Amino acid sequence: MTSPHTSLALGIIGAGIMGERMMNAVLGQDGATVRIAALWDPAPAARERIAARFPGVPVVSDAAAVVAASDCVYIASPPASHLGHARAALAAGRSVFCEKPLAVDLAEARAFVAEAGSRGAVNFPFASSLGVATLAQWIAEGAVGTPQRLTIEVAFARWPRPWQEDAAAWLDAPQEGGFTREVVSHFLFLSRRLLGPLDGLDGHAVFPESGRSERAIDATFRAGGVPVLLRGRVGETAHDDHNTWTLEGETGAVRLRDWAIAERRGEDGRFAPAADAMPNERARPIALRRQLEGVARMTRGEPHALATLTEALEVQEVVEAILASRQA
Repeated sequence: MTSPHTSLALGIIGAGIMGERMMNAVLGQDGATVRIAALWDPAPAARERIAARFPGVPVVSDAAAVVAASDCVYIASPPASHLGHARAALAAGRSVFCEKPLAVDLAEARAFVAEAGSRGAVNFPFASSLGVATLAQWIAEGAVGTPQRLTIEVAFARWPRPWQEDAAAWLDAPQEGGFTREVVSHFLFLSRRLLGPLDGLDGHAVFPESGRSERAIDATFRAGGVPVLLRGRVGETAHDDHNTWTLEGETGAVRLRDWAIAERRGEDGRFAPAADAMPNERARPIALRRQLEGVARMTRGEPHALATLTEALEVQEVVEAILASRQA
């Protein structure tokens, strides 16, 4: 177990987009809260790329070597492999920081959460987002009054998004991928965190192409008793990725736009951003560094704001229920 005065040894399994983002977050720290103890990816080309791009990162021969070198293991591999790596880390006495979803099988995810307790967390960066903190403050100050409805909209020109092409084999497969698991899950977590438990789901997903992930979803549910309308589409916008999370109440409305920008509706009916709002390209690295601080606290057994395994499971339950209500 690390002490508050020593840096956390973080091992990374998976050298794809998220693994590399986390490496950049670690290497971009001002202090030494976290250091990279080891990295492994099953693809030799990925290991070679990381060794060339990050010569100071120890690239090891297998997942077991990552676990052995680490205080906490960050699992950024494709979803079907998450629980195998997570169980190995927990069995060795390490903590776990996992990408979502926890698993591709809900029964397995439920069993894992029951056995893991508080020794793990899931990487939903909204837990450390400055824009989300602004929304929470506005809501607490009464900006919306009593919440009356929440609308979540996500849209993509195509799926996977252009920067995800290297991972398209699983990101566009119905078993592991799709925008509901990859993107909508973040906004479900945000709804759970700011409003309360998710229940009362009625939804469906459209799978027009055999062997590929969904291209449309529609759902209604409740978050802490607040009615929620969810809509997701691929191919109905020119934007690579456009999303809004809009909470309306008796006295006003607030929203999060395009992942990071907190906005408040004015008397003229228009939404205006917070004075310190910044686009996701600038906000994301800050959120990830704050996530790392939470990982260090979790590993030391201290209170943290990371998404708990229980919250992540609740999100996954909703995601998989939407996808199970499939239409051709």
